[in-house]
Amino acid sequence: MTPPTATASDTDSDLDFDALPMRVGLGQFMDPTDEKLRFIKQLGVDDVLLNMYRYSPDYPHMPDNERIPLEGDEEWAYENLVELRERIEAAGLRLNAIENIPISFYDEIMLGGPGREEQMEHVKTTIRNIGRAGIPMFGYHWMPSGVWRNTDVTVRGGASASGFDGDAVDEALTHDREYTEDELWENYEYFLRELLPVAEDAGVKLCLHPNDPPVESLGGIPQLFRNFENFRRAMELVPSPNHGLEFCLGCWSEMGEDLEEVVRYFGERDELFYVHFRDVEGTVPRFNETFVDQGNYDAYEILALLDEVGFSGMIIPDHVPHVEGDTDWEHRGRAHAVGYLNGMLTALRHERGG
Repeated sequence: MTPPTATASDTDSDLDFDALPMRVGLGQFMDPTDEKLRFIKQLGVDDVLLNMYRYSPDYPHMPDNERIPLEGDEEWAYENLVELRERIEAAGLRLNAIENIPISFYDEIMLGGPGREEQMEHVKTTIRNIGRAGIPMFGYHWMPSGVWRNTDVTVRGGASASGFDGDAVDEALTHDREYTEDELWENYEYFLRELLPVAEDAGVKLCLHPNDPPVESLGGIPQLFRNFENFRRAMELVPSPNHGLEFCLGCWSEMGEDLEEVVRYFGERDELFYVHFRDVEGTVPRFNETFVDQGNYDAYEILALLDEVGFSGMIIPDHVPHVEGDTDWEHRGRAHAVGYLNGMLTALRHERGG
């Protein structure tokens, strides 16, 4: 039986997010302005995540009366995180996740540098504060050099989108030297063994994002999370109910893996924590972003499969094409994706008697 539809009146820092049904969320910004939050609510969405991929002491691009300091260039304070959650809740929304911390917070951990132990203590403090602040999930990646895109393409109707061409990659090193895959795995296991007990105590779920693009190496850095085999290894290294996937369908589509096999494997193990619902055209070494209804996989089949394996978390539009009259945040492109996802979700519930 399909669970009842969640409502924004459920918003509470003590809310059991696991009891909510599969639902469409929105986010991927650092600046929860009143304008953005109103727009999200107007779309009929109740769930938000914040993507904190860079450090900014006071969000200088926000209006003065809306700024929320997120102080610290090494860790984040409990009070700041509570203020972020309360801003979201004041708009009748729920803050489901903090996605990413600046790479500078944990680059020494990823690359095994001399400052990794000090950084680890700061990351632990941040995870404790996320939990104390009533934010249930933390999405993270293992990409010291970040996301790579090196082409721009035109998709349906003249909309613009980004892409990747492996033949056009600059072979220069992005860091001090070339690293081995064994080194990256050793550093990753250290990260999990240190952080997962803290996350369990704090009541925070850690959610792993794939490398994007999912190629073997970029700039001398191995891209660990590029295939099914390596994700299985990641989940088995330090087993924990608080460790799972920030399941980016676009990245998995880029890999060319069997999506049905992947969804069944991780879904039946309750390791799908939330979903980036996007798609691309093509697979590595060449692909480009596109609309959610125009890519490598059948979006409705994947949504139905997620429901079949018992996934009940948040699905959000991820990268979207830049459409006519759009903003830097692609609010119009995201609105199209939200409407498409909600339409499919409604159809699925009617089909299954919900």
